[in-house]
Amino acid sequence: MTADLETRPAQAVRERAPANRPRNLADHVSGWGFAAPAVVLIGLFGLVPVVWSAVLSFQHTDLTSPGTFAGGDNYAKLVADPLFWDAARRTLVYVVLFVPVTLALALPIAVMLNQQIRGVVLYRLAVSVPLVTSTVATGIMFSWLANPQFGLVNAALDAVGLPKQGFFADPGQALFSVVAMTVWGWLGFAVIIYLAALQNVPKDLIEASSLDGCGRARSFWHVELPLVAPATGFLLVWLTINGLQLFDAVYVTTKGGPLRATTVLVYHLYNEAFVSFDGGYAAAIGCAVFLVIGAFTLVQLRFNRRTSHYEVR
Repeated sequence: MTADLETRPAQAVRERAPANRPRNLADHVSGWGFAAPAVVLIGLFGLVPVVWSAVLSFQHTDLTSPGTFAGGDNYAKLVADPLFWDAARRTLVYVVLFVPVTLALALPIAVMLNQQIRGVVLYRLAVSVPLVTSTVATGIMFSWLANPQFGLVNAALDAVGLPKQGFFADPGQALFSVVAMTVWGWLGFAVIIYLAALQNVPKDLIEASSLDGCGRARSFWHVELPLVAPATGFLLVWLTINGLQLFDAVYVTTKGGPLRATTVLVYHLYNEAFVSFDGGYAAAIGCAVFLVIGAFTLVQLRFNRRTSHYEVR
């Protein structure tokens, strides 16, 4: 009788298994059915161009006629091209300025918008407006505001007795002007991410820290800041990827000038592909940018995994 009792659960599991299999299969089919449109779009507009660029990087092609095999000539040209390394240096300078400045401004703004104050919804809306503004519109607006002759910024400087600035027209200021413009454009996104992270911090932890004698500043530094570290890690990766792919803001405002002062890697790629019609070399630049982005992302993800604290619910 004991043996019968021991075998009954196993028999019951075997009897229920066939009934569960169709259900599991249906769940998988429905899941892939919902994901299929996104998978197809990502494969068509993401994976296929990457593979095709890798193929083109080993060819001599002007993008209008059949290419010829080039071996590693395009990559050898890339290593010896001073214009490529100048563009890489400018891209690095841009990323080093753009990412920290955006994070440094977004966190305190998110902390202020996390307070229960009158009209906070309007303030949050105002901060998020740049997020929904197109880069073209942002570029046109900043080009007009910073115009050396009739821009409002120079008019304000002149009104207080300060010298006018060249901004986008000055080789020494153009890249910094692009940084300021893109920080304004991405600040709303970073604030929203930080605000969501701050609102997810358990209130009981903050109350417990205050009962232990922590002031508002110490409570933020020792309780809230470590818990928003995953958001910081996400923004660090996301903003770095977007910074390394900077193109549209430069195209709208400076066209890589003046004197190549804002010619970053992707804009240099654009010039080689659609101005010089050297498609193979442009594809090699694209592959190099892809590898750099992948390397930066892997390093940052590993660093974030070690320094971020995730709450398990």
